[in-house]
Amino acid sequence: MAICPLGVVTIRVGVMAYAYAGEGSLDYFPCHYGTSKLLFRGPRRDLALPYVAVLGGTETYGKFIPRPWPALVEDETGLRVVNLGCVNAGPNVYLSDPGVMDVVSGSRLAVVQVLGAANLTNRLYAVHPRRNDRFLRASGAMAQLYPEVDFTNFHFTRHLLQTLQAVSASRFEVLVEELRRTWIARMRALIEGAGVPVVLVWIAGQAPGPRGPADLSVDPLLVDRPMIDAVSNLAAAWVEASSNLSGMAGVLDGMAFAEMERPAAEGLPGPRAHEALALCVADAVDRLLQS
Repeated sequence: MAICPLGVVTIRVGVMAYAYAGEGSLDYFPCHYGTSKLLFRGPRRDLALPYVAVLGGTETYGKFIPRPWPALVEDETGLRVVNLGCVNAGPNVYLSDPGVMDVVSGSRLAVVQVLGAANLTNRLYAVHPRRNDRFLRASGAMAQLYPEVDFTNFHFTRHLLQTLQAVSASRFEVLVEELRRTWIARMRALIEGAGVPVVLVWIAGQAPGPRGPADLSVDPLLVDRPMIDAVSNLAAAWVEASSNLSGMAGVLDGMAFAEMERPAAEGLPGPRAHEALALCVADAVDRLLQS
């Protein structure tokens, strides 16, 4: 097994290109765990055995990836790995579901992907409790901040944020500060609420940057280095994995998608990035369990 040092691990992975040979879309074998109403990627793993719980967003779920990095971590470590990743997840999807948190607390340790700051309920707007990228409603405070905006026109958080930034960059920074503050509180609650040691993982095309004007073109959305510093001290290990996704348009080697899904697939890391990430996470998991 290739070894990555604990601490900051930067992965630069080129991605080659062809679409998955076959009919296109994958069968994700959706399944439930415990009392949670959420659907997770299968095949379903046995919770009666010692296991590692993995929480995260689209990259962790492994959309368009035949074998995503949680499955590869299982191969590398020999431990049962339960993939609890949810597409477009924010911290809310876990914190609002006691059933899934019971699954996490029953694990030997948890691996938690750094999630974006847009898809969470805050004092200015609310998101769907399970589909966190879905905008539900604006608060009175938001209506006062943007009196000229009709919030019934929005269904997704990214569209909401892009529009509000275009309407007023200065007022948008008020919203961003609220999201940053809320994100820190929720991510700390998620790590502390796991009840087991946590490996915190950064998965992006760039390292966390310094505090600056909001950039809605970079994921995890609106998360910067000071925010990471505010939560990473609670984790038992930190893995910083940056896959080189530049020039990725049409570069889809080994990914499985229907043609209509091509634009979404082009924005996600491919199988080689998942393989490299899995080696680094597996190394962190092995070291923690041997310590």
